[in-house]
Order: sequence, then C-alpha cells, then structure tokens
Amino acid sequence: MKRIVILISGRGSNMEAILRAAAAEKWSAQVVAVISNQAKAAGLETASTAGIPARAVEHVAYSDRAQFDQALSAAIDEYSPDLVVLAGFLRILTPAFVTRYHGRLLNIHPSLLPSFPGLDTHRRALEAGVKFHGATVHFVTPELDHGPIIEQAAVPVLDTDTEDTLAARVLEQEHGIYPRAVRDFIEGRYVLTEGRVVRHSS
Repeated sequence: MKRIVILISGRGSNMEAILRAAAAEKWSAQVVAVISNQAKAAGLETASTAGIPARAVEHVAYSDRAQFDQALSAAIDEYSPDLVVLAGFLRILTPAFVTRYHGRLLNIHPSLLPSFPGLDTHRRALEAGVKFHGATVHFVTPELDHGPIIEQAAVPVLDTDTEDTLAARVLEQEHGIYPRAVRDFIEGRYVLTEGRVVRHSS
C-alpha cells in the first residue's frame, strides 16, 4: 500500500478530487496525512472529517523559507510517504526541499506549461489572446513551474471569458487530470527518465 501526503494552503478542492478518486477506484494507496501552511485552511477540516491526520506547519512561525521547509519536511517524513502531492500549496519551495523529494513530488499548475508559469495565469492567458488554456500536472524541480510534464488538459478560451469563468473551466479539468496522474504514479504507469516523463506502453 503506497503512502501519500498532500500539502494544501486553502480549501483543497484538488485534494478532495484525489480522495474521491482513491475511494471510488479503490487505489492501492492511502492518503496518510494532509498538511497545510495555514492553520485555518478549510481543507484541514475536510481531511480530518474523512479520518485523515491533518495538521498545520505555519510558515509565519519561521524566520525564513529554509527554516520553514526544514520543519515541513520533518512533518512530512513522519508519515514515510511514497509520494508528496502539492494541491494548491501556495509556497515556493527551496531547492533543498525539492531535491529531498526528487521524483516523488507532484504539482498542478493552472496553465499549459511552459506557458504562463507563476501567478495570475488566467489573466495573462486572456491578455495574451491565446485560443487554448488549461492545466498541467508535473514533477517539481527547483525551477518554478518547469518540471517534467505528466498530464495536461486544455480548454478553449472564449471571447466572452472572464478570469473567473476561465478559471472555473480549468479547475474542472484539474479535478480530472490530477487524480489520474497520482493514480498512474502509484501504479507505476510512468517513469521519470532524463528529465522527461516516459509512459509504459502496457
């Protein structure tokens, strides 16, 4: 049984999507903990209600990013995870943290990477006039939002779109591709080879 730790900062809608899929599809994996950098994150209550250990490691309690990441990694390692999943975790992680979990640290980003890394992706997509926007699941590397791509999903950008309407359609796609990417990792359906994700043919 594989062990998954999920990191969140807010309500954790992608976390919920993963939990639903794990239960419905009877994964050979268990979410063993949900950790947030915000004690008031609504997703912590959701996880606790589902019987999952939920705790906060608040970044404001630490003087710098490195000290926070050390405390966060110590909390994560208590659960001996096979996979660490960033599900709306709104902190930039240090290279030391990322290296510690190399090959088992996933993130989802609300754009079709490598386009629009960073923040305000929906606004930037609209301003750029792109015809398609979407979401990307990728392995985390020290370079922000530039890790090897595992899954992507695209939505058309409509002439009537606002940031909110575009974000809503992208989020719906996130809730499909993120659980699938996590499940496929657990089942060994792809490997990270020389900086690229290679899927098994079977």
